[in-house]
Amino acid sequence: LPLRLTNRNGNVLTPPLARATMRDALNRYWGFDTLRPLQAEAVEAALAGRDSLVVLPTGGGKSLCYQLPPLLRGPGEPAFTVVVSPLIALMKDQVDGLVLAGYPAAALHGAVSATDAANTRRAVDRGEVKLLYVSPERLLSEGFLGWLSTKRVAAVAIDEAHCISQWGHDFRPEYRRLAELRSALPGVPVHAFTATATPRVREDIAAQLNMVDPAILVGVFDRPNLSYRVLPRVGTGEEQVETVLRRHPGEAAIVYCISRKQTESMAETLVSRGFSAAAYHAGLDGNTRSRVQDEFLGERLDVVVATVAFGMGIDRGDVRAVIHASMPKSIEAYQQETGRAGRDGLPAECVLLYA
Repeated sequence: LPLRLTNRNGNVLTPPLARATMRDALNRYWGFDTLRPLQAEAVEAALAGRDSLVVLPTGGGKSLCYQLPPLLRGPGEPAFTVVVSPLIALMKDQVDGLVLAGYPAAALHGAVSATDAANTRRAVDRGEVKLLYVSPERLLSEGFLGWLSTKRVAAVAIDEAHCISQWGHDFRPEYRRLAELRSALPGVPVHAFTATATPRVREDIAAQLNMVDPAILVGVFDRPNLSYRVLPRVGTGEEQVETVLRRHPGEAAIVYCISRKQTESMAETLVSRGFSAAAYHAGLDGNTRSRVQDEFLGERLDVVVATVAFGMGIDRGDVRAVIHASMPKSIEAYQQETGRAGRDGLPAECVLLYA
């Protein structure tokens, strides 16, 4: 793609200066020295003010593609980026990590108190926030787009963008309204990010967001550090799940089940056999779900037994096994769910039990 590293005023940045600035920011906030494949192209598209659709595998570093550009924009340029994210847990995980690293990020969603929301808005007004995460419901709520239209927004990043498409594996109707951003924020570039998008889904995302000449960046989905095993399920599969987990004592693992009842039964069995495990599904109260997620991310819990309600955006690099005790909903869902294994690049295994 004919991308140039420019700022929003069209001034071409000299590559050595751009690389040095980028390297400094990468090292300061993330401890990296270089970008992964396609991350540089995504960052360049953002700095050029160009619409983009970025498809990278789980663990491929999508979030960095929209977190880095606000740090690289020059004085006087809008550096405030809005990130639309579908899950409160995902936003909390990312914002907590960024704030811990000293990055000026914040979030607005249904779980934020009125006082905290007001404080966040005032911080945005003062130019103290470079990255604002919002849920689609909050974004499209009465008055919010109007408030946002008065700010100097540099870009809008839409995470888990496959949720826009009716052909995607996780379609969400509220995402369909995100096209309203184009009229509320005219001239503001939109960047869509997803880990799974077939050509048909990519076309639908671009069309629904009214993208103009977008940079389409599609990564390589081969994960050579992952091994895949597909086995016939014997009975409930609990013995087979235990066998896999015994290969990874004290290490992180995710076990996916088809129903809430199965997650609870499986978790109880694993706990009775000495594993540090807990169930996670949409039927649990919010405090319980948050506790399980926090303990897993904080490495105080080894095994989460979950429905597909768990995992989107979860950034724990040392997951050594992802086990499907039941069939996933689709190939796309399976690719995304198994992609949560081995994000640190070290060997991990993915086991699917079928019946």
